[in-house]
Amino acid sequence: MTKLLAIIKREYLQRVRARMFIVTTIGLPIAMALFGLAPALVMSIEAGTPLRILVLDETGKLFGRLQGAVRVEEVEEPKDEFGAQQRKDALEKARQQNFILEEVPLAGRSEAEINTELDRRLKAKEIDAYLILPADLMQNGKALFYRRNTSDLFSTRKIQGALDGAIREQRLSDAHVDAATLKELARPSQFETMRISSAGNERDSGWGFVLMFFGGFVMYISVLLYGQVVLGAVIEEKETRIAEVLFSSVKPFTLLMGKLLGVSLVALTQLTIWGLAVAGFGVYGINLLASRGIPLVVPKVPLLFYVYFVLFFLVGYFVYATLYALIGSIVTTSQEGGQLAMPIIVLLVISFYLFLPVSKNPDSTLAFWLSIIPFFAPISMLVRIITQTPPLWQIVLSLVIGVSTATLLTWVSARIYRIGMLMHGKRPTIPELIRWVRQN
Repeated sequence: MTKLLAIIKREYLQRVRARMFIVTTIGLPIAMALFGLAPALVMSIEAGTPLRILVLDETGKLFGRLQGAVRVEEVEEPKDEFGAQQRKDALEKARQQNFILEEVPLAGRSEAEINTELDRRLKAKEIDAYLILPADLMQNGKALFYRRNTSDLFSTRKIQGALDGAIREQRLSDAHVDAATLKELARPSQFETMRISSAGNERDSGWGFVLMFFGGFVMYISVLLYGQVVLGAVIEEKETRIAEVLFSSVKPFTLLMGKLLGVSLVALTQLTIWGLAVAGFGVYGINLLASRGIPLVVPKVPLLFYVYFVLFFLVGYFVYATLYALIGSIVTTSQEGGQLAMPIIVLLVISFYLFLPVSKNPDSTLAFWLSIIPFFAPISMLVRIITQTPPLWQIVLSLVIGVSTATLLTWVSARIYRIGMLMHGKRPTIPELIRWVRQN
């Protein structure tokens, strides 16, 4: 045990003190915070003055409705209790259409004269755009929108959406539908999803898919990042040719386990720091965005879900880490290890994308077996727990099979490691690997 702890300490401190570890541990949360906050803050910046748009309404009916459509609409009070007033203020701000619409008088001038005047004012930057609504627009005509900056798709789509609403209202008005009836017909339905569980009925916040994707993505990235580190750590002594010295004082199994656990502790340390950074963002970042009128809702996730996430994350990580250790026991160089590790990456990618069919039908036979097979279980079982929690015996069975698989792979890797570390220049065949495992 003393030698195992010494190896774990050496592997852990060697990597934790590395400059790259410090840079990535500090730099990644900062980068993620910038990518998360910067776009939202930039979108909240008032860029310049409102767009001044002249409207040539040849229909004689649409300008008033169009002007009303781009104004601030009445915002309903949010029904949930978290930050209701902040979200209301943000919605009011988001609904403001930064446009100034003016109608072009038609009396006494021809259409050609008006178009010439509009072109001149647009080129002279007296206006930002002008909109022509032909007389047959209500039937099959086409509205024409002229502006200098055609890359501002958001404003263009807002004008188009407002025009569609104005035309729809005018058509209903022409059909003798009064304003009260029109407002009632346009009233959206109230739709709420309820999740039925053993604890009773509860409102679904809609964050289930986000949690599923986030959990699978964290596991996917962690294995990709640290799997290669485990691989490199296992074949480190083989490339430096000091295995002969180490094996004189340390058993192969102890050396392999020390490396595996040491690297895993490095991974858990870095992930813990990143997790605390995410929690800090949840406390300060959300309040910052809310103060700028950008609401974010914190999902209410049961504590048991976090426990399951930690358990299946550890099981999944060690299953794939022992696969990398097994590859490292076979190969003689890092280049060979990278080539043989491709099937592991493919297996991991498949397990990540399989969360889609599992989330659609978490009680299906496919979902059950995917949540039992140790290479797919960490992600698939988490998906089932979040969407529709399976019976406890299935969760326990999945954990037991995952732990047993990781233990078995570690034992097989150690049996191969003790002989493979002393071989150079030749990759062993499958029959040779079987013989190494059986050899006492």
